[in-house]
Amino acid sequence: MAPDRLASLDAYRGIVMLLLFGEALRTCDVAAAVPSSALWAFFCHHQTHVEWVGASLHDLIQPSFSFLVGAALPFSIAARTAAGQSRGRMIAHAFWRAAVLVALGIWLRSGGRPQTYFTFEDTLSQIGLGYGFLFLLALRPVRDQWLALAAILAGYWAAFALYPAPGTGFDWAAAGVDPGWPHRLDGFAAHWNKNSNLAWAFDLWFLNLFPRERPFAFNGGGYATLSFIPTLGTMILGLICGELLRRDRGPSARVRWLAVAGVVGLASGWLLGALGICPVVKRIWTPSFTLWSGGACFLIVAALYEVIDVRGWRRWAFPLVVVGMNSIAAYCMTELWPRFIEGSLDTHLGHGLFRMFGDAYAPFLQGAAVMLVLWLILFWMYRRRIFLRV
Repeated sequence: MAPDRLASLDAYRGIVMLLLFGEALRTCDVAAAVPSSALWAFFCHHQTHVEWVGASLHDLIQPSFSFLVGAALPFSIAARTAAGQSRGRMIAHAFWRAAVLVALGIWLRSGGRPQTYFTFEDTLSQIGLGYGFLFLLALRPVRDQWLALAAILAGYWAAFALYPAPGTGFDWAAAGVDPGWPHRLDGFAAHWNKNSNLAWAFDLWFLNLFPRERPFAFNGGGYATLSFIPTLGTMILGLICGELLRRDRGPSARVRWLAVAGVVGLASGWLLGALGICPVVKRIWTPSFTLWSGGACFLIVAALYEVIDVRGWRRWAFPLVVVGMNSIAAYCMTELWPRFIEGSLDTHLGHGLFRMFGDAYAPFLQGAAVMLVLWLILFWMYRRRIFLRV
């Protein structure tokens, strides 16, 4: 049986949060200041979301976070069952946790606004909207989890495919899309175009049910509330991963299964996009993106599990574990504190320190200092066993 807590999962969670912290590095500002550098252009590309089809490293942050929620659940249920908690109590807590995550996501997105900003595309809100259903599936056999995953992906694909694609008279400007935007899709793939698809139509109705500064017309990034449905698919993949890691089978067999699942997920997601059946779009979390990103998550877990938990090479991962064991706190910190820390560093260390290599690299050095401060806060919390739980 796997140990109660796998360091590899905490390390993976730490990698995800550090990638989120990495937004403070502002590599795109450096790339703009040094336009001849292919290296900084590469860093910029992987620290931003792609415009529509495809993915960068940054596009793996949210699916990884969601995947790990599912992967941790079998261990949590086992620990709480061993502590004598009833199934009813655990289900009630799961739906309470789901509500808190949705509310926390709304609260974080409302910062600096004159009124509550009701939006549900935030990572925490997306997880919260599906978490209760995920918990119920965790109490079912793995076969039922696979069936639920298939139903979610096939049903979500069919819903988009059946919704009418934008016609020649569609008002792209009113939907927040430049009529000459180069990332628009043609043919059958047009069913998954930005702000002209089923999820956008749903939000035109749903989000206008809430008090708003102005009526909702579109999301500038194309993100949508209904993405929580395929996000639930990603969490189910994580749940299946967690169940595997708790099974009574050898570590080598686990690694092989994870590696094969990773390759199959990557290949199937890519193939659906390449054949024009379903484009790989993170911003609306298409079923092909669920498979592609889920495959990447399986491969990362396989590598970390082999290195950290099987071979026992753990010391290098300690900085990651510090962050990964406090992921909710880390997420809130990266949403609320970087600008304050950045201003404080300027105040107390002076403006010149971060310009030691020239103005072009100042944003990167200042961002690295912000990341260090955030990590030191989490290290302080780790040493004192302070962990934010929902």
